[in-house]
Amino acid sequence: MARDLQERIKRLIVDRRLPPGATLPTESELMALLGASRNSVREALKGLQAMGIVEIRHGFGTYVGPMSLAPMVEGLAFRTVAGHHRGEDSLLELLELREAVESGLVSRLAGRLPERDLVELGALVDRMEQQAAEGACLAETDRAFHAALGNALLGEVLEASWDAFHRVRTDLVDLPQDPKVTCRQHREILGAVRSGDSARAEKAIRENFLGIRTRLTAATAPDGGTS
Repeated sequence: MARDLQERIKRLIVDRRLPPGATLPTESELMALLGASRNSVREALKGLQAMGIVEIRHGFGTYVGPMSLAPMVEGLAFRTVAGHHRGEDSLLELLELREAVESGLVSRLAGRLPERDLVELGALVDRMEQQAAEGACLAETDRAFHAALGNALLGEVLEASWDAFHRVRTDLVDLPQDPKVTCRQHREILGAVRSGDSARAEKAIRENFLGIRTRLTAATAPDGGTS
């Protein structure tokens, strides 16, 4: 019953073309529209709230939610971490997912990114090189570069990946990559995208993944072990 009501409320949002933040009908109005009891409507709305589709503001009403991928991101991160601690190759699987998505995307973006995006990516590589010269950590700038390179959906998948790696970072073998190599790789990605060379862009992305793949392989090897 709750699942059916959820689908009908989602259909209402779609049919009325309601954007995130728009006010939904009141509980009483939904009861009349759906021919359901108050408890059934509330149960359906709670389920939709857990998915980010609606937002219940007690004392104010119910609104269309942000409809983000946050629940999926959290689920993917938790699945990866749990699998890692069971000795599974879940981190490597997530890395392979990222690599497949990013390499395919960057090859299509080559030569197509607007100048403002290229300027943003260039500024991030400049910052990365400055951080490397100062001996600072490049992780957040690296993260921002990959997020800026993709689209909103890819950005949320990347969040799941970064979150999972962060949660198990103490298990990873300490095989840090030379920050100069990291900077060179990102400069190469940017150059390939700017020049419109799809094959070169895809190759550059795949080379960028070699460092973390080495760390994961070492961390999950029999003598490296996982908890």
